[in-house]
Amino acid sequence: MSYDIYVTKASLPPMEEYIEEVRSVWDTHWLTNMGEKHEQLQNMLKDYLDVDNIELLVNGHMALEMTLQAMNLQGEIITTPFTFASTTHAIVRNNLEPVFCDIDEQTYTMDVSKIESLITERTCAILPVHVYGNICNTEEINRIAHKYGLKVVYDAAHAFGETYKGKSVGLYGDASCFSFHATKVYNTIEGGAVCYRREELGQKLYELKNFGIHGPEDVNAVGANAKMNEFCAAMGICNLRHVDEEITKRKKLYEHYMERLKDTAGLQLNEIQSHVRSNYAYFPVVFDETIFGVSRNEVYDYLAEAGIYTRKYFYPLTNTFACFENKYNVDDTPVARKVANRVLTLPLYPDLDVRDVDRICNLLLQCRFDKK
Repeated sequence: MSYDIYVTKASLPPMEEYIEEVRSVWDTHWLTNMGEKHEQLQNMLKDYLDVDNIELLVNGHMALEMTLQAMNLQGEIITTPFTFASTTHAIVRNNLEPVFCDIDEQTYTMDVSKIESLITERTCAILPVHVYGNICNTEEINRIAHKYGLKVVYDAAHAFGETYKGKSVGLYGDASCFSFHATKVYNTIEGGAVCYRREELGQKLYELKNFGIHGPEDVNAVGANAKMNEFCAAMGICNLRHVDEEITKRKKLYEHYMERLKDTAGLQLNEIQSHVRSNYAYFPVVFDETIFGVSRNEVYDYLAEAGIYTRKYFYPLTNTFACFENKYNVDDTPVARKVANRVLTLPLYPDLDVRDVDRICNLLLQCRFDKK
């Protein structure tokens, strides 16, 4: 029997577990405004992520956008175009100017050897992205930031639960921003969080997400509304109980993909970095058409015809978005352009059957012959 397979599938706890978790909400009628579930999840995540400070938000984008706003930055931020729209838009919506750094061809994270050449008197921060769960060169980024007095905000949307050299990714930089969107390794339906170093930043984030309100008659800052509600928090509580088991399932599928595809000429697979405890978030494949025999786009279409929906992730590059009206020169980031034009992420989620991985691999390899 044939059925469609999508690139990702949201993880859900047993329905009975979630119903039991939200039962108390019917008793209190406290649906939002940082209630019991919100506080419980915040404390659970602080322990799980092994961080001292964390603030929950309504989604990962507001985590990024409000962190930059809370820092009261002005000028330019060095970042990567090989990312989701949210990263770049968070910069632009804060009236800051993104300056795009090219990426490393092996890890797809920011090429740290190119950062210093991009620094000007207007540079105020670096915003790197941990891509596919690959961790940035945090040591070199820290060295550069310290040398030039720059803030560092990590987009850690792909890196939930990961550690580098035994240290939680949430502890790097001045802040690390997480997404708990339904498509992520760990989800709260919609949600996000900021792990931060300085208490002053946490205070500003609280004010920004809660209208600047500190009490019934105490509003001492201008803020917005970016609070996580109790139903999302309850989903997060349930999913956190199962996330380690889910990551173990992901690991087995990831390793099966690697075993099936590792000897195929023309495919660049994503090796897990040394010293990183991975969450196995994605399985990207970069196609070299001249060797593999068919292009990324042909593979994408071929698999879609069979009901297997992969993703060109990340494509297009954010520095080519129509909304920027050719403001940026994509020739400045040739490696990012090369990877974006060749990469596909294959389906990977805990409920995926290993036989489906075999089916996907078989079709991917067969495509070389059917498309000729």
